[in-house]
Amino acid sequence: MTLVKKYLKSKPICKVKFELPKANAKDSQQVSLVGDFNQWNEQEGAMKKQRNGNFVLTLDLATGAEYQFRYILDGKHWENDPSADKYVPNNVCGADNSVVVV
Repeated sequence: MTLVKKYLKSKPICKVKFELPKANAKDSQQVSLVGDFNQWNEQEGAMKKQRNGNFVLTLDLATGAEYQFRYILDGKHWENDPSADKYVPNNVCGADNSVVVV
């Protein structure tokens, strides 16, 4: 899993590319990126499957903030990102959420 950040010079925006490798997708047909940036909405976070089997989504995020997120595989399995900037406990299921700091 990979997080690639590109800060814009003209705006307080960071383009963050979220990538879930094929090996971590576990033969999933659909992967969604959900988090604070899309109110944890699966439909808004649908990732695109690449030819190599990786799932990718790039978001414009306001700088100076931290965003909690997770991946949902086939609408039922939740995964964290090992390349996240940090992790925080979530109060819903007793697991951690990944965090990206921009």
